[in-house]
Amino acid sequence: MLALVVTAFGVAPGGGAAQDAPADLRARIEAAQPDGGDQGLGVFTLEELLLEFAVPSVSIAVIHDFDVHWSAAYGLADTELRRPADVETVFQAASISKPVAAMAVVRAAEDGRFGLDDDVNTILRSWQLDGEGFTAARPVTPRSLTSHTSGLGDGFGFPGYHPDDAVPTLLQILDGAAPSNVGRLFMEREPLTAYEYSGGGVTLMQQALQDAHGRPFDEILTDEVLDPIGMAHSTYAQPLPPEWDRNAARAHDREGRAMDAKWHVYPEQAAAGLWTTPTDLARFAIEVQRALRDESGRVLTRQGAREMVTPVGVGPYAVGFSIAKRGEGWYFSHGGSNWGFRASLVAHTAKGYGVAIMTNGDRGSELIAELQRRVERAYAWDSIAEPVRRGYGR
Repeated sequence: MLALVVTAFGVAPGGGAAQDAPADLRARIEAAQPDGGDQGLGVFTLEELLLEFAVPSVSIAVIHDFDVHWSAAYGLADTELRRPADVETVFQAASISKPVAAMAVVRAAEDGRFGLDDDVNTILRSWQLDGEGFTAARPVTPRSLTSHTSGLGDGFGFPGYHPDDAVPTLLQILDGAAPSNVGRLFMEREPLTAYEYSGGGVTLMQQALQDAHGRPFDEILTDEVLDPIGMAHSTYAQPLPPEWDRNAARAHDREGRAMDAKWHVYPEQAAAGLWTTPTDLARFAIEVQRALRDESGRVLTRQGAREMVTPVGVGPYAVGFSIAKRGEGWYFSHGGSNWGFRASLVAHTAKGYGVAIMTNGDRGSELIAELQRRVERAYAWDSIAEPVRRGYGR
């Protein structure tokens, strides 16, 4: 039997299936599904899904009525030590690091450190971006860097670094200089003419944020975002300090085997370096949801939150988040894929629901997709459900 640790929170008022107790809804998600599910995966219980996809552990936090409804962890955080996962086990968030970092960018703009539409070269102190003839009419800005519309071409999919290997500085990464394991950052087109996912652009924004604050990135994010929201089990520290590593998940391959290192190091902190839990990611999403209703103010104003959920005009991204219509609802979301880790965060822009899921296996995305579908059904997310047809001739 796989290990299970659950934390249930107070049941908030709501409609439909979400009026049920957290334990009942959790049990519905864990059980085999009556409809069979997508690609027949509904025939499996949650424990069987972990075995089917060779994912050692999964951790989940469900958002309902602008609050964390419940969280649970299943399976083994570390197959070598046979250590069960719990709701405080930290996983690598991978690219979900980007929207969390983007919140600090918006906060800095609201504090007057720079504008979202300022030329990034006016913010940078330790490095300058060569526009290569593409920035005469429109500069590269924090808005374009965080929405992947800057015109930068880098192909950065960060593999990270073995803990025993030399780790480059941020400037070495931007220059593509040894010991960096990625190419240099370069312009490919004029800003805001196309969407191209750019981890290098987010890394450049990391350097700009550090230059604007005059402090290390992990300290900025702790003080400006993580602590104010109450993300007590989250850190951008790279490499992960020993006191955090004691309850950190181990990376596993597609067969569920432990990798040759427990985890990789990511100096590209803004793009890939966050360690966190689904509960903390849920709190982060709730901060956006509540700020949009002008109910929070811990990090963002309502206008700041709108920057994070309003596409910039080219491509599907706002400042940090991917924005998409699903059914009749609009959602902000981001996925994450690091060496041995997969994660997902999705939340409704106007209604108080969503889900964060994190895994420590290379096939985690397949498991996440099925669990997200189960959460949508169990909670009767109304903007996903088939609309009721009314009237004649419809």
